[in-house]
Amino acid sequence: MALIMSDVDRFETARPRLEAIAYRLLGSASEAEDAVQETFLRWQAADIERIDVPEAWLTKVLTNWCLNMLTSARARRETYVGRWLPEPLLAGDPMLGPADTAEQRESVSYAVLVLLERLSPNERAVYVLREAFDHPHREIAEILDITEAASQQIYHRAKKHIADGKARTEIDGATARRIVEEFLAAATTGRTEPLVRLLTQDAVSVGDGGGKVPARAKAFEGALAVATFMRGLFKPSAAKRAHVGGVPEIYATTANGEPAIVAVVDGRVVGITCLEVTAEGIAAIRHQVNPDKLVRATEQWAGEDHGEGPLVTL
Repeated sequence: MALIMSDVDRFETARPRLEAIAYRLLGSASEAEDAVQETFLRWQAADIERIDVPEAWLTKVLTNWCLNMLTSARARRETYVGRWLPEPLLAGDPMLGPADTAEQRESVSYAVLVLLERLSPNERAVYVLREAFDHPHREIAEILDITEAASQQIYHRAKKHIADGKARTEIDGATARRIVEEFLAAATTGRTEPLVRLLTQDAVSVGDGGGKVPARAKAFEGALAVATFMRGLFKPSAAKRAHVGGVPEIYATTANGEPAIVAVVDGRVVGITCLEVTAEGIAAIRHQVNPDKLVRATEQWAGEDHGEGPLVTL
């Protein structure tokens, strides 16, 4: 059935919200875009006059498509080269979605996206719809074809899993920049002691290269091991420059609400490092260097003014 312009406009109005839901569910911007496009195709084929609440219909179609994608993604990730990490989104990306409440901001933090990978598809869907988009359990039950009681039980179970893995501190943009500046100052001294002081005793560092860029699959664990790795990572060298095709410029920003370090070569984002901050210090350092997961960040970076320029070059 052909869509009239008002039907297309209605979908486009819903698109930002649908993309924000899909990104939280999938941890991938490109897969989120695919899911929203599939939802549009189904909207295009539907008898829209018989749909009482279009927004609810679109959310249900999108969510169930994402659940199918999550199920297949688990099988794909078993053969993924190295550690799989979500695709980070830089500050200002509309796919980050609503950020009015602490719950909404936390639901899209990089640390929580990593924890969401531990949940079952249904747990992830219930958590996202309830925590980030404030859907009542009655609506969630209709979307997932479960009972309202089951939705409540799944939500409490999912929330407990997320809470068990966190003691994070919410910080503003100015504080995030200060943390990154302190981290880089320590990382570029050539000594481990300044870095160790910034880290928690059980700090971890892990990277995702997707088999396309070297990244250690096994996490570095413990403040000393992480600090030693960071010292080498931020040491300038001809080999690093040859590998990335130029001189990496290092900027401070935020990604998914966390302090982040962005490495840029000739306008191309070649790495995003997210720092998970707790009251005790930096608890986790996650490096995304898979070029497939940096395309959107590069496009956004190209359209923004970066003020005073890089903090350091490597």
